[in-house]
Amino acid sequence: MFATGLYYIFILFQLLLAVYLVLPLFLLILHYIRKLLVGDRSPIDKPPFFKKDFSFAAIVTAHQDTRFIPPLVDSLLKQTYSRIKTYVVADDCDVSNMRFDQPGVVLLKPEPALNAKIRSIGHAIENFSEPHDVLVIFDSDNLVHPRYFEYLNRYFQQGYLAVQTHMLSKNTASKYAKLDSMGHIYNTFLDRQMRMELNLSSCILGLGIAIETNLYREIMYNNTLGGFDKKLQADIVKAIPQLAFARECIVYDEKVEDGKTLEKQRTRWLFTYFHYFKINWNIVKTAVRRLDLKLFYFGFIMLRPPLIILVGLAFLAGLCDWFINPLFSIGWLLILLQFALSFILIIVTQSKQKGMTSAFLHIPLVLLRQARAIFNLKKAAGGFLKTEHSKIVYIEELLKDEPF
Repeated sequence: MFATGLYYIFILFQLLLAVYLVLPLFLLILHYIRKLLVGDRSPIDKPPFFKKDFSFAAIVTAHQDTRFIPPLVDSLLKQTYSRIKTYVVADDCDVSNMRFDQPGVVLLKPEPALNAKIRSIGHAIENFSEPHDVLVIFDSDNLVHPRYFEYLNRYFQQGYLAVQTHMLSKNTASKYAKLDSMGHIYNTFLDRQMRMELNLSSCILGLGIAIETNLYREIMYNNTLGGFDKKLQADIVKAIPQLAFARECIVYDEKVEDGKTLEKQRTRWLFTYFHYFKINWNIVKTAVRRLDLKLFYFGFIMLRPPLIILVGLAFLAGLCDWFINPLFSIGWLLILLQFALSFILIIVTQSKQKGMTSAFLHIPLVLLRQARAIFNLKKAAGGFLKTEHSKIVYIEELLKDEPF
């Protein structure tokens, strides 16, 4: 009886893994069916609910590095939309040679050092020089497309209270930058674009997230480790009908340039998955209590293991099945093959930048680094693993090679 119970638990576990692995191809097919039936319409093509120009606070968080602040501020000053004020929080930075004469830029240097992104955001809010309807969070190495806030204003005119904007890669020359970008393309399509097409809440990033200021002030935080965005999105999706995704609002972020940095980044991501697992499980429990299918789907996807673990568990399940029921092993082989196909198709069809497909041959490098990252989780538990950046570029130079 006990052995039978374990067997059925194992079957249910395999079904769960299979759903996660089959879902990408299903969503890709659904995307093109929808496109065929209703076209490629955007939410901002509809007449606005609110005919007002929202006031935006662009919060730039920098920590121990000011090199990238001038290019980002420059891109913010070149927006086609005017109701923006930029707050640069230079935490633990030397700002003796930094000066902004423009009235739309406020430079803040907190004393003592805050040493946490969430505290830097709070410091900016406390020092708002005027009321703002919406705050938008940026990392110091970001760049913003000139029409970013023009489009973002139109999303808030539609009545959305929180909007994740579209992150693209600032650098795509090296193989590791391309590999890092491919992961973002894949996740953006599944967890943001398709959610928006299905009227579901999108996942957020730690940057380019726009939130109604009053909504943000309602959320309290105690944890200052990396991955604050996981807690932020958990609170947001439980508080509002839909967390939107704005594909037209493009923010550029620097991708990693070498294997060591990629490994450090993946270690941090793996740690935040386990660290915030309880919070994501709570989303599922809240959805069940409310009988909210949309919220349940959000929580269910947030519980999905990182890809390296998901594929590894599927491989182990197929190996075990070889000794229990070889037909199941063949099924796992087919599932893994269709998953690989779906990953390739998503990158090929959804990439907005050139050269992504040339990195497919280097995917084993990422798998190796991710496998090594699993054994470095204790380092992440001891403190925030900061990703180092090096490429300084201005928005004009970047847009020369972009198709939009």
